[in-house]
Amino acid sequence: MVTSMRSAPGPSDPRRPPPTERLPLGSPLFVLNLKTFPPALGPGALAIAADLARAGRSAGVAVAIAPAMTDLAAVAGSVAIPVLAQHVDPIDPGPTTGFVPVPAIVAAGARGSLVNHAEHPLSGRAIAATTHRLGEAGLAAVVCARDSRVAGRLAAFRPPYLAIEPPELIGGDRAVSTAKPGVLVAGVSAVHAVSPSTRVLCGAGVRGRGDVRRALELGTEGILVASAVALARRPRAAIDELLAGF
Repeated sequence: MVTSMRSAPGPSDPRRPPPTERLPLGSPLFVLNLKTFPPALGPGALAIAADLARAGRSAGVAVAIAPAMTDLAAVAGSVAIPVLAQHVDPIDPGPTTGFVPVPAIVAAGARGSLVNHAEHPLSGRAIAATTHRLGEAGLAAVVCARDSRVAGRLAAFRPPYLAIEPPELIGGDRAVSTAKPGVLVAGVSAVHAVSPSTRVLCGAGVRGRGDVRRALELGTEGILVASAVALARRPRAAIDELLAGF
């Protein structure tokens, strides 16, 4: 078990996930997680998504956005870039009040989901089952890991993307690419030793072009960011600053 599970009852026994080559969102990749920050809810989510789509197209960088679940369908219907759920449960649809099965995010227009974010941790069993269900539906899993050791273990599930995010740096002013570069180097090595086609992303504390540039130099293939954009006074300027590092 990687962390304690708190989301879904009784995930089915995981089978081997589909090959990651069928599920790319692009690379290098900029994933923006809006969490449930108040400025990034409702109309704010739509505005930030439009900014990200325009900026990504202008910069020639693959981008994706993960809005709050309540905004998932609206955002997916408003932009052409991939829209991700922030979480999905490895269960069948039906009498499961409050849970989010994969068909629900498919119906909303999502192209994938974050899995095992530090703020919504899952057991290893649930991560495997969720990654498999997303793959079966043709959706991309962006699995999160707290360090290189966990990243290497989760790579066994062959997710198309795996983001390394030390929890102590999430939302802070120090990026893992500069504060703990060894974590990324070891993580990339551990992941690719198990699943060479999995794209490793850098998360936690990424705020500027220098953080992005350093992350790419260390072998990652993109970033997962949140507060640097979602809480910025000028989200488009914050997006442009990050894109300048690619």
